[in-house]
Amino acid sequence: GWTLNQTSIEEEEEDYSSSILKAFEYQSSKELDTYAYVGDYGTYSGDGYVYEFRGRLSDIKSNLSLLHQLQWIDSKTRAVIIQLTLYNPNVALFTSVTFLLEFLSASGIHSSARFEPLNFYVFTSLTQLICTIIYICFIIYFLIIEIKLLIKLKLEYFYEFWSVIQIGIISCSITSIIIYIWRFKEYNRLSSLFRETNGYVYINLQRTVYVDDVLTSLLGFCCFFGTIKFIKFIRFNKSLRIFVQTLKYVTKDMISFSFMFSIVFMSFLSLFYLLFTSSIASCSSLLSTAQMLFEITLMSFDATDFTGADPFLGPFCFSVFIIIVVFICLSMFISILNDGFHHVEETPIEDQQILSYMLKKFLNWTHLRRPNVEELYEIQDSRMRSQYVDPIENFPDKIDQLLEAIDRIYIDQKKELLKLKRAGV
Repeated sequence: GWTLNQTSIEEEEEDYSSSILKAFEYQSSKELDTYAYVGDYGTYSGDGYVYEFRGRLSDIKSNLSLLHQLQWIDSKTRAVIIQLTLYNPNVALFTSVTFLLEFLSASGIHSSARFEPLNFYVFTSLTQLICTIIYICFIIYFLIIEIKLLIKLKLEYFYEFWSVIQIGIISCSITSIIIYIWRFKEYNRLSSLFRETNGYVYINLQRTVYVDDVLTSLLGFCCFFGTIKFIKFIRFNKSLRIFVQTLKYVTKDMISFSFMFSIVFMSFLSLFYLLFTSSIASCSSLLSTAQMLFEITLMSFDATDFTGADPFLGPFCFSVFIIIVVFICLSMFISILNDGFHHVEETPIEDQQILSYMLKKFLNWTHLRRPNVEELYEIQDSRMRSQYVDPIENFPDKIDQLLEAIDRIYIDQKKELLKLKRAGV
């Protein structure tokens, strides 16, 4: 897009440095080893024109002034991305820095920055290494169990809720392990490249940053699935069982309510966005408007914004939303849960107090809880019974001891008879 500037460059090509000439050459993302970048107002591909900040500071300043004179950034420019890679050798920490300047259609410039520290060390301590090995062993063990269940149950395996949770944990864990191995190899490659070039070559960490974001997401999902899995181990608690049974009972009603609530919420979302998009900052986009409406539903709002936006429509729309969504819809939601809770409460549920029993024993064993008078009497009675009364489980052992004693007496008598015969008695 630089017709005039390109002509001047061709005429005075000898007067410009190679970095200036290269800045006017279009390069693809494959040549630059870059990827698409997502900004606040658009997504920008990895293709474009690149100027490398290399050399002395005075040369860089003069080159930037020359690029400004040649209108390297003109009216057709949509974004300017400045990427830096920093390295701290004391802690072997890389930092990817990205500054983004977005040129808006309304003749404005929006700036944003992103700093991504990257530590390529997989294990920082022996404890972390041991915990990782134990975790991998558990994952392999659960993987074998799930494969056996899949072979046994076939398609019915996927109908179980806990099977889906287990698949999520195993898949996220295995993928995280693969990414850890890739990060270790990538760190070795970057370290060797840094040593060979003494830091004079730009090291692009954009792909590494994206992969690190994926790793963070996978670890988050692992924690999420693991927390859900923990509910399975405490399912014997009475309150939790009532909660789960209540959700099962009101599932159909909740689905119907969700459809109705979605329609009502989307209508108010369109209303607030179209009316106040130019006067309230929180209504500048559909996503921010939805976030604002959810905050109003949770009774966290500032009503003065609506009054300042429009003296009549602001308070009117706000009042209608409060009446319909907060008072009516939320009351219906609570009524559905309340009806399900009463139905489950009237239904007899087997009270399995395994968790309470285990917790009580653990607290008594650690002396974090003192037993009451009844528990003390119960402990004393159990000790007395164990001393003077043998339970039926010990009966086979007692029989074995009796037979051994009779056998010893019989053998001793035989030996005495043999001695008497030899003595001629």
